[in-house]
Amino acid sequence: MTPLLRRSYVAAELIATHPPRLRDANKQVAFALACPPGARHTGTIDVTRWSALALPEAATLAATEVVASPGYFDYAGGSDGVWHVNFADPRLFVAYGSHLLAQDEIQVLEHPLLGSVREALVGEGDEPMTHDGEPTPFVVANVERRSAIATDVNARAGRPFGLYGNRFGIAPAQVIRDAITVLTPPTRSHLIAIAAPNSGRGPYTRKQVERVLVTALTGFAAAAAESHRLWPSAAVEIRTGFWGCGAFGGNRTVMTALQILAARLAGIARLTFYVFDDAGRSDFERAVAELDRVIAPTVAETVAALVARGHAWGVSDGT
Repeated sequence: MTPLLRRSYVAAELIATHPPRLRDANKQVAFALACPPGARHTGTIDVTRWSALALPEAATLAATEVVASPGYFDYAGGSDGVWHVNFADPRLFVAYGSHLLAQDEIQVLEHPLLGSVREALVGEGDEPMTHDGEPTPFVVANVERRSAIATDVNARAGRPFGLYGNRFGIAPAQVIRDAITVLTPPTRSHLIAIAAPNSGRGPYTRKQVERVLVTALTGFAAAAAESHRLWPSAAVEIRTGFWGCGAFGGNRTVMTALQILAARLAGIARLTFYVFDDAGRSDFERAVAELDRVIAPTVAETVAALVARGHAWGVSDGT
């Protein structure tokens, strides 16, 4: 695989020349905590954009270890070869400075230099797109995670309904301060920015299923390629969740099964899936069983069998 674009940014220079543009007051509060005046930024951030892969003919599947993990993205453990899926908009990190706080915006809040990455790419004259007629995922390696934000429901902490989605922007500034833990020293994360389909009604079509599979396969394979370049001896792990199943109303069975299939087609050693809660674990297990039912000798047959199951789109959760 050869990327469409490759950029390397020295972190200290990047944030000095392309500081994040934060329109929302609470995002400014979060940034001030994570990146106070005089903060030291280290390392080099590698950014790549990749063209869509063609689906292979044969369903040659790796023995990927697939693990359900309770809760949400925690970034625990080592970082070499470990990639976290960013539930991206087609326009890379487009809403990071707004009042919104969905999964994409949470990752930028906790990794503030992702905002600088967007500003640097926009400064080159073109909108950085993760989907532009076809999937073109971005892969970002070695970005500092400088804070962690608690978005859960906690009435005592002033979060009676949590901070996710639109609730972040209307919360008092002090609640935001109390919800943020500054990481000293910062850790390092590696991200796969892929955009899920953002609308649908009725049963999934073959075209929709193929788009999801191509998007995930391209992003996962790109992360594997970058892993082999950066950490040749490290096993590749991808950490993900119910991508496209919140505001976009995606079907958890379909979106989970296709991510597992993509990981196995891409030869990923381990796929860790954050299931949130008991209901999420049940949905995950249902998707694993569904994939086992539809696996066929070819990818085309597998896709056709999954489409024939008639899984339907859900509804947006309003975030």
